[in-house]
Amino acid sequence: MRKEVMQYIRQKKMLQSFIREQPRWYRLLSRYPHKLPSFELEALHYYKQTIPHKVEKIANSLQMASLMLHMFQAMRD
Repeated sequence: MRKEVMQYIRQKKMLQSFIREQPRWYRLLSRYPHKLPSFELEALHYYKQTIPHKVEKIANSLQMASLMLHMFQAMRD
């Protein structure tokens, strides 16, 4: 694998752990270093760090807080 690709992966702990869990990417990046953005996007999806995942997580938290608020109001009445 090219040194600059390995150096980039080592700088980001998430990518480093992803390539250890998915070794096929090591082979792919060795042959096709231009696939680095695809690798990074795949890692974001794997660890659920994309914007839609974050929005969904916030929405779930808000829904849970709303449910708790309604439950406390019902108990008070």
